[in-house]
This record gives sequence, structure tokens and C-alpha cells, in this order.
Amino acid sequence: MNEWMQDGGRKGLDGQGRLFAARLATGLIQGGALYLLYRAAEVGMWPDTRPEVFGGLALAFGYAPAVLLAAVGRLKPLPLALWTAAAATALFLMGWHDVARRVTPENDQAPYLEVPVLAFSAAALFVAHHLILPAIRERRWRADYHAYFDVAWKAGVQLALSLGFTLAFWLLLQLGAALFHVIGVKALSSLIGEAWFAIPVTCLAFALGVQLTDVRDGLIRGVRTVALMLLSWLLPVIALLTAGFLAALPFTGLERLWDTGSATALVLAAAAALIILINTAYQDGRPDNLPPAALRIATRIAGGLVAPLVGLAFWGLALRIGQHGLTPDRIIALACAVVGAVYAGGYLVAAVRPGGWMRPLETTNVAAGVLAVAAVLALFSPLLDPARLSVADQVARLERGAVRPEAFDYDFLRFDSGKAGLAALDRLARSSDAKTAELARQAKARDARQSLTAPERQARAAGIQIQPVPGQTTPPSFAAQLFRQDNLMYACAADTPCRLRNLDLDGDGRPEVLLATSSAVLTFSQNTDGQWVQTATYVVACAPGTPEELAKGFAERFAVAPAGLPDLIVGGRRLQAQPEIRCPPPAPR
Repeated sequence: MNEWMQDGGRKGLDGQGRLFAARLATGLIQGGALYLLYRAAEVGMWPDTRPEVFGGLALAFGYAPAVLLAAVGRLKPLPLALWTAAAATALFLMGWHDVARRVTPENDQAPYLEVPVLAFSAAALFVAHHLILPAIRERRWRADYHAYFDVAWKAGVQLALSLGFTLAFWLLLQLGAALFHVIGVKALSSLIGEAWFAIPVTCLAFALGVQLTDVRDGLIRGVRTVALMLLSWLLPVIALLTAGFLAALPFTGLERLWDTGSATALVLAAAAALIILINTAYQDGRPDNLPPAALRIATRIAGGLVAPLVGLAFWGLALRIGQHGLTPDRIIALACAVVGAVYAGGYLVAAVRPGGWMRPLETTNVAAGVLAVAAVLALFSPLLDPARLSVADQVARLERGAVRPEAFDYDFLRFDSGKAGLAALDRLARSSDAKTAELARQAKARDARQSLTAPERQARAAGIQIQPVPGQTTPPSFAAQLFRQDNLMYACAADTPCRLRNLDLDGDGRPEVLLATSSAVLTFSQNTDGQWVQTATYVVACAPGTPEELAKGFAERFAVAPAGLPDLIVGGRRLQAQPEIRCPPPAPR
């Protein structure tokens, strides 16, 4: 008997060792792949060599390893490999599409993924994984609801703890680096700032966190039980607040709600909070997890409150779309509302149906999860691409006269809707309507973003503080374009305003604008389109002193030094001299 137990213990230890090695190898491979992508982006290869590949690989290597970390040891090798490959392929295609639909930058900046695809693909992967994993293990299309609940909520706790472990690991590294730094040892500070170290180590730390939380299965279940219990008692609070809000609407009217401009997002967030907290109270629906009577009553009430919230979301969307047409944000919100409608209908039935406490909730959760995954796949693919649908709707509104040509948002087509918007802008530029065609051509010619609202422009420009030197003024056209100069937001702050001087540096008869910051002098010139662009930076080479001394010298003791060494033309290429600057030795004290 003792020998059998010892053999079983050794097998268990061997299994844990294999899991440990597999997870660390996964983290190491993920970290290495992400670092190579980072390096490729840093050297600027992607705008020249299929930027779509960068987006696909970044999303696949960013998220697909989480499938391996979560499922290794729970699935046999073949199902695990097939599911991981399917998830990685779907993520790669979503990342590919996110970049392919956009206009890639013309500089050496990599076409990084946008926030919506990062957020929604992560959510869809989490839901899909915990729908598929129990089904594969039970070899059925639909597993028992207890299995869905057990796997999903346990994984949620593991994910939170693993992320917390990774964060704590980095906080300790930063603390250690700071301790060494104060005694003059800067090697650790330099090391943790290097991408070749930071990216792989972060992935390894997360993989280690998953392994450590997986070893103590009983502790994870205990943490989950406590978390569910605490969260479930927040359900009466949100139910009472939501009921009060809905009861007050007939007396306050809906105008104030719609005037916020974010009513749809607010009511959908409230509905999501209700759905999550209802599930913390219901758990897996087994009799031994039945909550107290007060929570059962609150759960039924909350189940009936989801429907009116989702109804308000549809109402608000209908008003906005009717007034202003489709936008990418409204299409994504509409998809969320459709998924919310499935929850609302199922939870309402569960709340009013007698007997079998809230049992229809189980079928509703599975159906809504499948629909949510399908919606994400459709939205971030050519099937229901929000940018393409928005462009088609906005152009249709223009063509049927719902919006005047001068009031149409051409900058949305130019800057915010990718290739679909540029194609529509090209078509409008050939329109038979002369006004529309001219405005479209003007929008096509803009090479700087003009789609900021007036308050946004004013806020950005107000943060830039400039003081002309005595006897000079700020050119009005330069002041009007300050919102474009993002690099001046911090260089010309309220406590260190920039000094301005106008001077014709290149002798073309048009003065440049010189701005003295705390450590350099920036020059700006106006191009043929009337736009001010930065053309050069003069760095203080010798004993800059304080910012106040530089500003005073810029205003009172300013001169233009003779030109240095001439440029050389070698083989048709222009070479510029970079002379060595020899600073005089400091004066003896």
C-alpha cells in the first residue's frame, strides 16, 4: 500500500514537473516572439513589408499562448493542439484585418493594433475557451452547466491572480533597481529597461503565475467561493439603484439622459453589471449553492431589470443613428445591445418563471456566449467591418440629401475610416455635385489631422504657453495651428513657457518661428499649404545653465552665427557636416 502511494506521488510530481516545464516553455516562446516583433517594429520594417502580417502575428502571439497555459494538462495533446491552432488562426486573421483595413503610416512607425480589437478579441477568446474546453472534455456539443461555471470562474480567479503576480514581480524589480541606484549601481535599472529582458521576463512571470495558482487547486476554489460570496451581496445594491433610476425616468424625462452623449454606454454598463452579479448569486444552480432568501429575491428582481436597460440602449441608438447615421462606435454598441437583448430575454423569463429557481439562466448564458463570440468575429472581419458599414451609411445619407455637403464630415472619411473611407472620398471627388466634389478634394489634400472638435482644439492649444520676446508677436496662423504641435504640450508648459522670435533663417523672404524651450531652440516654417511644420532643432552644446538663463539670452543676447562647413555632393547624394563643438574650459573660481 505504501509503495503504491509513493508511486502515485512520484507520478503526480512528475506530472507537475511536465506542466511546469510546458508552461515556462510557452512563456519563453511567447516572450521571444513578441520581442522579435518589437525589434522588427523598432527598425521600421513593417510599413515596407506587409504590415498586415505584423498585426496578425502580434495578436496571435499576444493572446494564443494563454490557451496553452490554461488548457495544458486539462486536454489531451491532439485536442489541445487543434484548439490552440484554431484560436491562433482566428486571432491572426483578426489582427491582419485590423491593419489591412487601415491606411498604414508612411514613416517608420509600425501599424500597431487598435484598442477595440485588443479588448474584444481578448474577451471573445476567454468566452470561447471556456465554452469549448468543457465540451471537449465531456465529448459533447454542450457540456453540463456546472462544468462551464467551474472552469470559467476558476480561470477568472487564476487570471486575476496571475496578472497580480506579474505586477508584483515588476514592482519588486523596480524597488530593487531603485535600491541599487541610490548606491551608484545602475546595472539593474538599465537591465529592466531593455526590451530584450522586459518582454520575455514578463511573459515568463505570467506563465509562472498560472502554474503556481494551478498547483493549489483547493486554494483557488476557496478564493473563488469568497469572491463570489462578496460580489453576490453587491447585487441588492445595484438592483436597488437601477430600480430607482428606472422609476425616476418618467418624472425626469429622457432628454437629460440623451443629452449626456453617453447614455447608451451607461445603460449597457449597468446591464453588464447586473448580469455579472446575477451570476455570482446563481453560481452553478445546484441546491448546495442556493443563496439566502434575500439574495434569491434580489436576483429575480435584477433579472427583470436587464430588459428595460437594454431597451433604453436600443432607443438611444435608434435616435442617434436616425439623426447622425452609423459610426464605428455605434455599430459596436449595437452589437453589444443585441447580445444584451439575448441576456435580457432569457433573464426576464428566468425571473418570472415559477419553480426551478432561475433555471433558464443557464441556457441563456451559453447562447449569449456563443453569440458574443460570433459577433466579435464578424465585427473584426470584412463581414461586418464597422468602418466599411459606417462609410456606406454616411455616404448614402449625403447622396440622398439627409445631410448638406458643407455639413458632411469629410474628415471621417479621410482619417477615421481607413481604406474604405479613402475609396469613398475618391468617389465623392468625382461627384456630379460641384460643391461635394470640391469639399472632397480639399479633404483628400489634407495631410494633417483636422477632425478634432473645436473644444478639443482649444484645450490642446491652451496647454501650450508661448511668450514672444519684446518687440515681436506670434504669427496668427502659427497660433491657430498650435493644436497640431503635440511636442510642445510639455516643452512649453505653464511653469516653463517657450520664448518666441521671428527670423528669416534661410533668406527666402519668409520668416521662420523660433521657439526656445528649456534646453533647445525649435524652428518652424510655413509650407505652401499654409501649414506650420518643425524644420530643425538647435541643441545647446555648451554649459546651458538654467532654463531662465537660456530664455533671457534668447530675448536679449541673440545673434546668428556664420554658416559652418558647406554640404558635399558625393555621387549625387548630399552629405551634411557635423562639426565637433569644443566648449571652453570653465573659468577658475
